[in-house]
Amino acid sequence: MAKIRVIIADDHALLREGIKALLGAFTDIEVVGEACDGREAIEKVKALSPHVVLMDIAMPGLGGLEATLEIRKIAPETRILILTQYDNKEYVYRFLKAGAAGYVLKKAAAAELVDAIRATYRGEAFLHPAIAQEVISGFLNHREPGDGDTYESLTDREKQVFKLVAEGYTNREIAESLGISVKTAMAHRTNVMQKLGFHNRTELVKYAIQRGVIRVE
Repeated sequence: MAKIRVIIADDHALLREGIKALLGAFTDIEVVGEACDGREAIEKVKALSPHVVLMDIAMPGLGGLEATLEIRKIAPETRILILTQYDNKEYVYRFLKAGAAGYVLKKAAAAELVDAIRATYRGEAFLHPAIAQEVISGFLNHREPGDGDTYESLTDREKQVFKLVAEGYTNREIAESLGISVKTAMAHRTNVMQKLGFHNRTELVKYAIQRGVIRVE
């Protein structure tokens, strides 16, 4: 029987090792790679063609959302399962809109995580019970994810640049991280500022924190 090929993307090595050990007890699942940030997750997907990526949200550089947007473009057959400590419904909406197949909280039991991996592998959607009701309620009340959120006016690439700018990356560092030219990075940065109506980075950082794009621990 073919195994479910999994990549674990999380910036905490100890957590990756723990999940890898946990999944090693199941004969139908194989961890084929690990990534410490969104950029490495993208490269590992290209190289290893996994069935499922366990994706954390808050990682340095390219985070889970930005990596999800890119992976859905380059490997649409790879399923993204968000594994995070954050149960904010705005995160859930944002990731589902980005193409994630499921959303599981790190406090979930081992059996639930395995069920989620198997479900997303089969092409099904999976939501942790603690947040499923919020999502269903929002749908029934016709609250569209991102309603009134100017963040959603940004293109996928601009969202990636936005997070990096908010984290203090220079234009050159952004270019290197995304594999684009410095000139292109500067153009995206300008577009982000114009679309969001900001005049300086301080305004951008405050907005990024408010919208949960970056977090201050």
